[in-house]
Amino acid sequence: MPAKKKGSPHPVETVGLDVLEDTLSFYIRTINIALSRDLDDRLEGLDVARGTGKITTLLLVDSHPGIRPSVIAQLILRDRSAMGRLVDQMIDHDLVTRRNASDDGRAQELHITEKGADLARKVREIATKQSSDFFAGVPEEDQKRLLDILRRVYRRTLGLDQ
Repeated sequence: MPAKKKGSPHPVETVGLDVLEDTLSFYIRTINIALSRDLDDRLEGLDVARGTGKITTLLLVDSHPGIRPSVIAQLILRDRSAMGRLVDQMIDHDLVTRRNASDDGRAQELHITEKGADLARKVREIATKQSSDFFAGVPEEDQKRLLDILRRVYRRTLGLDQ
């Protein structure tokens, strides 16, 4: 006679998180995974889907014509080689162009293409809607407080508030 299948001895609802219960890093990582999966689903089929840094790069190039890749790399905590690969991908997809800076021939500037500008508009709508959906049920005051705290920690991490 086959053995009777039992349920998990530890149903998810009853499992405590040990020391992680009180660690910011656990919640940030877990929420980041959930948000990234959701955003990837919403961006499915667009040239910025499934790639860390593409969305930020697209939006920064669109809103700051001539921005240098090194500035974007600092803002998204990327090294030069990773940033170079990301920019190359975006150039290959005709989202941005790269030009030598007029004031320094060794430096490069990034500019949005028409295709990139159209995509940036779509991405802004999707990202704004996703944020709104994510915060559904959380009082607006709490949303603002959380974003303010995270913004301050981000800026401090980058050394922008010194």
